[in-house]
Amino acid sequence: MPMIRTISWTNDAVVVIDQKALPREEKYFTCRSYTEVISAINDMTIRGAPAIGVAAAMGIALGMQNQDVSSKEDLKNSFYGICDEFSNTRPTAVNLFWAIERMKRCFEGELKSGIDTIKIALVTEAVKICEEDIEINRQIGMHGRGLIKDGDSILTHCNAGALATAGYGTALGVIRTACEEGKGLHVFVDETRPVLQGARLTAWELMRNNIPATLITDNMAGFLMKQGKIDLVIVGADRIAANGDVANKIGTYSLAVLAAQHTIPFYVAAPLSTIDIAIRDGDEIPIEERNEEEVLSIRGMRIAPDGMKAYNPAFDVTPNHFITAIITEAGVATSPLGEAIKTLVKSAPKPL
Repeated sequence: MPMIRTISWTNDAVVVIDQKALPREEKYFTCRSYTEVISAINDMTIRGAPAIGVAAAMGIALGMQNQDVSSKEDLKNSFYGICDEFSNTRPTAVNLFWAIERMKRCFEGELKSGIDTIKIALVTEAVKICEEDIEINRQIGMHGRGLIKDGDSILTHCNAGALATAGYGTALGVIRTACEEGKGLHVFVDETRPVLQGARLTAWELMRNNIPATLITDNMAGFLMKQGKIDLVIVGADRIAANGDVANKIGTYSLAVLAAQHTIPFYVAAPLSTIDIAIRDGDEIPIEERNEEEVLSIRGMRIAPDGMKAYNPAFDVTPNHFITAIITEAGVATSPLGEAIKTLVKSAPKPL
């Protein structure tokens, strides 16, 4: 299947596929300053928890390349200031903060080196995070493929594919891997209001990879389950609490409740970097609330009456008892999820 590279480091710039332009146009946006990377994260030119983490790492490295400083103290002030700016972009996706902390460890480990050496080390680390993400996603696919049978119909929500990562996918990575080993599958794609990541992005990825798929509106899922048309649900995640509660795109919780009602397996695919062991349960996960215009309009066209107000939480939290398993690069966690997560985190594979 053709590889989609969501983000890359090229000629001292960060190049990202412009996800706002999809599916009508496949074009790339070149960020030549770290503030452009921040803007791309904020306006969802690049989105998806793992991809945001990679973007932050590359953005920090890019920002430091452009710092003209002569002392280590000035370099430190610039570095931590840039890290803080990235921390203030999107609050729910923990991969963002994981990547920032990793870049901090790299920076602090090189402080005895010269300024130019530190700058080079930051670029090397950011590129390494990107390449590791692709391999991690492939491992997620390998661990998850056995949960899919030949002939299964799968429901997915939002976009947890190559576009949400550095280039392979979490939930869609599992589906891709199953297809690559010859399983015949069909994917039902929730459109995913209000920003339509399913209709615009997941549908585009599946068509590009010649994976049979059907687009449905979000409120059709329960009816399809009742008709027996869904064999399993696979979604991604933006943050997973220590007990296995999962924050993902708004609407995920509803699907999990429906799947439980119809005795349909509900799987979450995510890298270990999405697990936040410092958070006990889903009640502690910060939920981003985005601009109400995303609900009041579609692609710039107003659909609600003037003066109408809207509520727009970007994510919801699915309690762990609705989740059949969490698929990671270190293996599959099953109930009790809290204990299984502890075991997987302890056995986490070392970075490449």
